[in-house]
Amino acid sequence: MNYTIKAPAKINIGLDVIRKREDGYHDLKMIMQTINLFDILTFEIANGDKHTLTCPQSTVPLDENNLILKAANMLTEEFNITETLNISLEKNIPVAAGMAGGSADAAAALIALNDIFELNLGMNDLMKRGVQLGADIPYCIMKGTALSEGIGDILTPLPAFEDVILLIAKPPADVSTAYVYKNLRLTQDTVHPDIDATIAAMNDKNLPLMGSLCANILETVTIPAYPVINTIKETMLSCGAYVSLMSGSGPTVFGIFENESEAYAAKEKCLAIQKGMFAAVTSTYN
Repeated sequence: MNYTIKAPAKINIGLDVIRKREDGYHDLKMIMQTINLFDILTFEIANGDKHTLTCPQSTVPLDENNLILKAANMLTEEFNITETLNISLEKNIPVAAGMAGGSADAAAALIALNDIFELNLGMNDLMKRGVQLGADIPYCIMKGTALSEGIGDILTPLPAFEDVILLIAKPPADVSTAYVYKNLRLTQDTVHPDIDATIAAMNDKNLPLMGSLCANILETVTIPAYPVINTIKETMLSCGAYVSLMSGSGPTVFGIFENESEAYAAKEKCLAIQKGMFAAVTSTYN
């Protein structure tokens, strides 16, 4: 038995940090969107005494610290499943990129084990378990276009943002999310993104207005530390992007384009910015 599932990456089309909570987390308000860039997971029933994970083309950890194995162990322990799985990961989403690659993989693992072992868990059941492993995992189970609030666990589906051409570019830098949030300074004078207005522009497919509204408050920390992010944004905008914004805590930047030819031209210019740049033309996934 082979079971294969795709795990789509996400971008943040707008990200605001409302406040720091007493528990050390932050209250967020952000627009989440899955895209047509996938990791692929394959599951095979094994004869071993524990689940195993292989990934030939990436340096991701393959031990019990990997979220895929944590997700698999969570469900097999809860439901007293004695069978084990060999799991193969084809890693296409860049690591430490602000695109929730690890969370997407964990979400895919939860969905896969639910199907393979016929656990009959609904989406909400899986999301409740997923949040125990990471705040982004419930969204990665739900997918599509959504408003995310709280620590990322309060999700409201939004009208699908369909047929949108995207360019994704990630410089060869790994940004620590913990570093970004630790160095974020929120004061009474902080200008916060207007997430509600951005959603309204998205619903109207008014990309020029959306471009004037889209903002990610975490850029105030990440761009000074990694100026190449701003270079990528400016390159995309100069090539005709309606929107160019850092996703999550970075360093990935996305651009929204009217047509593929502009996006591919921008891709070539982004690749020339820095050696080791990852860039891909893709689209939204709902």
